[in-house]
Amino acid sequence: MLLSVNDIHKTYQTADGPFAVLRGIDLTLKAGETLALTGESGSGKSTLLHLIGGLDGPDRGEVWLAGQNIATMDDDGRAALRRGTVGVVFQQFNLIPSLRVADNISFQARLAGQEDQAWSAELAERMGLRAHLNKYPEQLSGGQQQRVAIARTLAPKPRLVLADEPTGNLDETTASTVMDLMQELVAETGAGLLMVTHSAGLAGRLARRLHLKAGRIV
Repeated sequence: MLLSVNDIHKTYQTADGPFAVLRGIDLTLKAGETLALTGESGSGKSTLLHLIGGLDGPDRGEVWLAGQNIATMDDDGRAALRRGTVGVVFQQFNLIPSLRVADNISFQARLAGQEDQAWSAELAERMGLRAHLNKYPEQLSGGQQQRVAIARTLAPKPRLVLADEPTGNLDETTASTVMDLMQELVAETGAGLLMVTHSAGLAGRLARRLHLKAGRIV
């Protein structure tokens, strides 16, 4: 089992008092498996994704990834995990504006000490980015920027790919193309894929689907 989430709880303090975002979440994901996480806005999808990715810690429960309990790690431990074991694709791309496309693609792999220039070049080729490697992110379309973001995520060959509404800013045709490429490349690397999406169509493309409502799996 690549990922095992056990009885995860997370509460945030608000102006109106404590708000329980997650109330006892359990899920599993095998290597090479794809899972869609759906739910209304505010149901806790992104919070859960951030906990699995080590971007935040739970109040209670366990997140086991590749044999390690993320919930007990300190910030440095979680950061090290994100550099190589977990790859995250954000809706907002989060590219580094001062770096050219080629350096954005290899950035995460270099941080992880796992740079493979041949693999980065292959990712650029298959993402249709070879002609844009010397450009800066601002010179690209939204679809091209998202392809760079996906290539950057896959460059270190992470064991788990987390995608938070990865096509939310793209038109339908571009979104479909980007999803095709991401699923194809994830399948080839044997990584697990957990994707948060509002789209029933995109969710239906993955092997499994879980629905989150008011902080619980229903």
